[in-house]
Amino acid sequence: MTLDIKGFQKIDLLNYEPYASATIFLSKCNFHCPFCHNPELVLRHDKIKTIPELEIIDILKKRVEWYDGICITGGEPTLHDELPFFIKKIKEMNLLVKMDTNGSNYGMIEQLIKEKVVDYISMDIKAPLEKYDKVTQVKTDIDAIKKSVEIIKNSVIDYAFRTTVIPFYHKEEDMIKIGELLKGSKRFIIQQFRNNRPMLNNSFMKKEKYTLEQLEKFKKILGPYFDEVLIKNT
Repeated sequence: MTLDIKGFQKIDLLNYEPYASATIFLSKCNFHCPFCHNPELVLRHDKIKTIPELEIIDILKKRVEWYDGICITGGEPTLHDELPFFIKKIKEMNLLVKMDTNGSNYGMIEQLIKEKVVDYISMDIKAPLEKYDKVTQVKTDIDAIKKSVEIIKNSVIDYAFRTTVIPFYHKEEDMIKIGELLKGSKRFIIQQFRNNRPMLNNSFMKKEKYTLEQLEKFKKILGPYFDEVLIKNT
């Protein structure tokens, strides 16, 4: 079996800063976060044409001098058993690999780290643990989320935890709880909610977003818990 690739962005200067990368989008997600900006990968992935794995590898080989690395996102990449085999093909080109994940499959995360095929992991923290089901709209295995956090925190690779903050879900007390959950981690990214484009639940396009001033306040609150706190406002 080959990897179920549904999208390929040939040049991406934002997803794996400061590197020039390509981004690969995989199908399926086990969460149904209403503010997800890739709803087709969650709800209609079986209707999207799969891009042959060999086609992606061929493009990367031909343009390898353009890239520092590759970002693998989704959907949820760790749902694919074929992922380690595909990444190994990328590593043969001496490219860095970043993976975005929701942290639900700690076994795959641990495997990728042990096999030294991933260089950077960005894990979404949806909310404080007790609010996960509300945000993901599914019954979430909280123990899996906690195990993924510990595996990533204690690894030798580079990483970041990140939360898309939305007034509808996230208050100051929630950010403190997230800080306590991740205390001692290297890097945390406060990600601005973008309500100007379609998402899984388009009613969220009418939800308010926090001002930059409030994001800065969150940054100050979270500062003591991490080595570095960043705001991504784009």
